[in-house]
Amino acid sequence: MGATVIPESAPTLPVQAPVVSLRDAAKAYGPIKALHGVTLELRAGEVMCLAGENGAGKSTLIKILTGAIRRDGGEYLIDGQEVGNPSPAEVREAGIGVVYQELSLLPDLSVAENLLMGHLPAVRGITRPAELRRQSRTMLERVGLDWLDPDTEVNTLSLAVRQLVEIAKVLGANPRVLIFDEPTTALSESETKALLARIHGLRDEGHAIMYVSHHLEEMFEIGDRVTILRDGGLVTCKPMAEFDHDSLIASMVGRKIESLYPAGKRTIGETRLHVNGLQSQGASGPIDFEVRAGEIVGIAGLLGSGRSELLRAIFGADPVEAGHIEVDGQKVRPGDPRRAVQAGMGLLTEDRKQLGLLLELSIRENASLAHLDEISRFWIVDKRRERGIVDQYLGGLRLRAANWEQPVSSLSGGNQQKVLLARWLATKAKVLMFDEPTKGVDVGAKAEIYKVIGDLAAEGLGVVVVSSYLPEVLGLADRVLVMREGTVAGELPAAGATEEDVLHLASTGGSTAGATGATE
Repeated sequence: MGATVIPESAPTLPVQAPVVSLRDAAKAYGPIKALHGVTLELRAGEVMCLAGENGAGKSTLIKILTGAIRRDGGEYLIDGQEVGNPSPAEVREAGIGVVYQELSLLPDLSVAENLLMGHLPAVRGITRPAELRRQSRTMLERVGLDWLDPDTEVNTLSLAVRQLVEIAKVLGANPRVLIFDEPTTALSESETKALLARIHGLRDEGHAIMYVSHHLEEMFEIGDRVTILRDGGLVTCKPMAEFDHDSLIASMVGRKIESLYPAGKRTIGETRLHVNGLQSQGASGPIDFEVRAGEIVGIAGLLGSGRSELLRAIFGADPVEAGHIEVDGQKVRPGDPRRAVQAGMGLLTEDRKQLGLLLELSIRENASLAHLDEISRFWIVDKRRERGIVDQYLGGLRLRAANWEQPVSSLSGGNQQKVLLARWLATKAKVLMFDEPTKGVDVGAKAEIYKVIGDLAAEGLGVVVVSSYLPEVLGLADRVLVMREGTVAGELPAAGATEEDVLHLASTGGSTAGATGATE
């Protein structure tokens, strides 16, 4: 960490006049200034990264560029001409395309129908299937999907292929400017590399590209320049080569983060979680491992290796074919999440919006949800006790909210994760399992979540962390279990282990330097 990575294929085009410019752009929502005094330029043949914490103004800026909202002040120029407050249709007509994190494809339609939606080739109102396939094949070839049958239904495709189909759809309008908003959030490492290579190719074709991501490594790999926002204002805009990881983080969060991962010493105690012969449905073999008090165990593996399924099986959310689980020496009946919670287990799920939070409820209600038995009498919640618990466990997590009655849906990803964490802390958990704890979370909130995880282990909890981001696993954990085909392919001490060591075990299941076998 700290070394600047220069893109291998630096652009050869000379510096161009900006295709798109914002000058002193401003947008307010009542008394809240979402953007103020922001100037930005997008140039042909260049990747400009947009960086900042959640709440810095990135989404507002994208909405202004795409015509989704009207700005309050400043200028919006395309090819040097002021365009006022254009509509989304006018923006698309001007050659600006956007690939959003939430894909817009219709899953029950074919790839071809999605690609040409709104302008299907037809004669007298009857679609021409052969022409539909021909045009869609041409569009797919631009993103390296020449192997994909255009008649394939979108719901059968992997997320990575859907992302490329989305890009092909945007490219079908022949845009000069491409905006990528967190395109790799749900992609594996290999899929991310392939997508970044494709974006490099689009840049070299002469497109002006804006790239938004919470992953700093992606910015250093792909970016030519970086524009940094903080609290709605412009911090700086400089060539990417003038930053390293530490200076970029400091510019984004407004303070120096001495160490992203907690380095405090912890005392490793007795076994808190013991998993013996656990075999999930469809797994290739049983799993044995233990987590001790004060210990952080990381679980790594390629997409589909069974990482999340293991946590769900331990927690009782998924059925198991064999094995047993103990918390502090007491057996926990498989397949019963209520018993798991009563035994002292907590699970922070990967998809916090679908599987963790009740978005229509308040922060207070979400934080107290797992504690209802103790704060209720005759099925009526004692509001005073509930507020006391929420104050106790949310108060120390630096949650950014106006009050506990605010809808949890209004919070950033990092703050939503803190609400989930407070929920499980209120149960006085002995073992906490985190599935992708910083997915969609900005770097400042990541550092805070990492510190909380380290503090929990220091207090004697057993902690399990699943992450597809290998630096996170190696930075947080004491030991790393590497999964392959639903079982543990090997174990590595985190200290001294490399990403290559992990990937070797994850992809081949073979031995590697530092591997100690499936379990100790």
